[in-house]
Amino acid sequence: MHAPEGPLTGGNVSAGVVRVGDTVRRPAGPWTPAVHALLTHLHEVGFTGAPRPLGLDERGREVLTYAPGDVPWPHRFDLLDPVDRLTRVARLIRDFHDAVTGFTPPPDARWQVLIPSEGTELIAHHDLAPWNLVVGERWVFIDWDGAAPGSRLWDLAYAIHGFVPLVADPALRRPDPPGRLRAFVDAYGLDDERERRRLVPMLARRARSMHDFLAEQAARGVRPWETLWRTGHGDVWRADAEYLARREARWERALLD
Repeated sequence: MHAPEGPLTGGNVSAGVVRVGDTVRRPAGPWTPAVHALLTHLHEVGFTGAPRPLGLDERGREVLTYAPGDVPWPHRFDLLDPVDRLTRVARLIRDFHDAVTGFTPPPDARWQVLIPSEGTELIAHHDLAPWNLVVGERWVFIDWDGAAPGSRLWDLAYAIHGFVPLVADPALRRPDPPGRLRAFVDAYGLDDERERRRLVPMLARRARSMHDFLAEQAARGVRPWETLWRTGHGDVWRADAEYLARREARWERALLD
């Protein structure tokens, strides 16, 4: 007898995701073999912050281990308080970036490249955000479909935006954004002053890249991006990019003083 399927909700673009027992079933794509090779590597080198791939099921869906817990976004940001829980996220990201450096993609790897990265020295997640973190007995990043060549700083800039968070909406901000930014970057271990200087303007550029991507996809009528654009996500990313750019001197002082 097959275990019953229960839908897993909460994401903006991941329709058709279900839980079956201790597994998750998701629609597969041309990128799935490469993503599974990546996740297998992470599992083999001891990184515990990602699901383990279990192949495809009889319906051609990818099968992954289920990670029990709660997702911080949008109503459980308390899971990231106090600041030592926020810095645990930064350390988890650093552990991932270190673990992935030894990964050699399959020669026929196909990645889902949605937004070109500034730098391609490793395979990045590209959506390290509070909507893709499960906080439980283990802390696990999910939704690896967008993994593709990228850079540490590009991944880190995106994560800072969502986890600190550095956002235009005052209702979503936490007390002392500069202090939280400094704590996050320190915990990640970005110790090189030149890299910190490079990171600061990248914060706004990374947010702007999300706005521009949604605008382009909406103009072409591509779903689900067109739906996100129509429901205001593009406006949010534009406002966040402007917020980040106007405060670059503040972010630089936080990281360099």
